[in-house]
Amino acid sequence: MEQKLSMNLSQKLAMTVKLQQAIQILQLSSQELRTTIEKEYLENPALEMEEGTDIRESGEKLTDRYSIEDISALANYLGEDEKRPRSSQNDVKQSFETAASTDLTLEQELLEQVNFTFQRDEEKGIAVFIVGSIDSRGYLTTPVSEIARAMQTIEPAVEAVLAVVQRFEPVGVGARSLQECLTIQAKQQGIYEGLVAAVIDCHLDHVARAQYKNIAADEGCSLSDVQLAVDIIRTLNPKPGSSYGNASSNYIVPDVVVRKNGDSYIVLVNDYGIPQLHISQVYRNAAGFDTQTKKYIEQRVNSAAWLIKSIGQRRETLKNVVTEIVRQQMEYLEKGPQYLRPLLMKTVAENIDVHESTVSRAVANKYVEMPHGVIMLKKFFTANLASAATGEELIAGQVKSTIEGLIKGEDPKKPFSDQQLTVLLGQRDMKISRRTVMKYREQLGFPSSVKRKRY
Repeated sequence: MEQKLSMNLSQKLAMTVKLQQAIQILQLSSQELRTTIEKEYLENPALEMEEGTDIRESGEKLTDRYSIEDISALANYLGEDEKRPRSSQNDVKQSFETAASTDLTLEQELLEQVNFTFQRDEEKGIAVFIVGSIDSRGYLTTPVSEIARAMQTIEPAVEAVLAVVQRFEPVGVGARSLQECLTIQAKQQGIYEGLVAAVIDCHLDHVARAQYKNIAADEGCSLSDVQLAVDIIRTLNPKPGSSYGNASSNYIVPDVVVRKNGDSYIVLVNDYGIPQLHISQVYRNAAGFDTQTKKYIEQRVNSAAWLIKSIGQRRETLKNVVTEIVRQQMEYLEKGPQYLRPLLMKTVAENIDVHESTVSRAVANKYVEMPHGVIMLKKFFTANLASAATGEELIAGQVKSTIEGLIKGEDPKKPFSDQQLTVLLGQRDMKISRRTVMKYREQLGFPSSVKRKRY
């Protein structure tokens, strides 16, 4: 075996730490960006921040690196941000409030009622055990016999306490089955009688399969009476604990806002709640420090400057991407979601002269507020689903919107089957399979035609 020493020349892309940081910042949502800024502020003494309150269009322009002699001038330049006039678009200034939600979990809510209701320690102990055995749906998952054995008491004592717990809010909590849950609620509302009670007691399986004729035959009544009873039962909550969570819900804050201005649209990057950064006053006069301190100051200032530049580039890239989306989807903005056109990230990237991966990162985890509502930016990028007879491209949103309109406009006594919907879509130059129609119908939350039928 002969060994040789050779040298090859090749090129490869080395991603620096700064480039990685810029890429990471680009794909952050507004809320994530705020968290990152606060973390950097705590770690870098060269940074100062003030709370952002405006929707702005562009960021600061910074050079890539600064010597110690440039620090004072740089600090003055960056500090001008706090003197700069705020955006003139005051009419689009947002005040995003947290969505209303309960601060208590289901268990906490029930324990509060236990403390208020039960006075005897024995009963309170049983009630606490019962509450601890209730799942997130609001159902009791531990048999009464096991609770009695664990609490060293008799089953009737547990049943008595459970009967009280089942009268707590939310109504129906503590039930051991769907039938018991609906019964508790129906009794509380005074509707547990006649056909409603019969359906709850004996025919829930038939209701699930929409076998109303079987119910009518068994109970000796008309189909319309069964339909009315089922409609009443469906007003009850099969999962009474589902309205409670372990934490407050998050309110979606749009990263970009699109507003109509006359015959055109303006794109505004939402900086509401994002702190504005500049160099600390302490670093404005660094000439008197020793060499080691100067080197440290230069590193900290350059790190701060790069962060500010990356945030500015994120703002500019995001604005350019959304501006191009608006240009491509003008018909959607003017006429509604059913006019959303197929759009590729590659198309947007070529038109704004960036790489496709840059567009992908720019729209990741971000929302835009449009005249039709707040939606994910990624939803605008959909390849064509199929080609119609006319050669016009289709996308899922268009098909879903059409299916929704057809179902909402159908005769409830003769609802459209999936095959009929497929034919009707074909007549509108939307030639897709029945299986796809069924999938979209289910995604829209519509049951099958058998379950939609009214009597």
